[in-house]
Amino acid sequence: MLSPAQPPNEAERLAALYELLLLDTPPEQRFDTIVEFAASEFDVPICLISLIDHDRQWFKARFGLAACSTPRDISFCAHAILQPDIMVVPDALEDARFADNPLVTRDPHIRFYAGAPLALPSGQAIGTLCIIDTQPRTLDAVELQILSSLRELLVLELTGKGKAEHG
Repeated sequence: MLSPAQPPNEAERLAALYELLLLDTPPEQRFDTIVEFAASEFDVPICLISLIDHDRQWFKARFGLAACSTPRDISFCAHAILQPDIMVVPDALEDARFADNPLVTRDPHIRFYAGAPLALPSGQAIGTLCIIDTQPRTLDAVELQILSSLRELLVLELTGKGKAEHG
């Protein structure tokens, strides 16, 4: 298993995350609706809004997973925030970064992962919108565009820009 590297701008990234005042807050329907929709749209058993803290990934919203957080060093999402575009892992057992990861070898038995980094307007990637399956699979261009569009809507909600539209 390859633990994720820390971004070169880690201090700024964490400051941007903490400024949102979202960590360890109660569930909110607006975020729950996004993960429920994404899970249905992509026909996956797990969908998460994951925020990458100093030593954990914490789930602001989750569908199909009981855990509220996992350690950052085994997090797929901590790898995903290191790149600007969606990270797709078609089969985690075939990927050296994840093949012996406990999230792959034990519950929840991740085989497929797609994580769309949640980059704030400042450029800081604070987490991901991710979809997970227990079976290997891929995403086509249309599905990648849908996941990207959902990510854009989610960033608006995370930054409060979507709230004004809802009242």
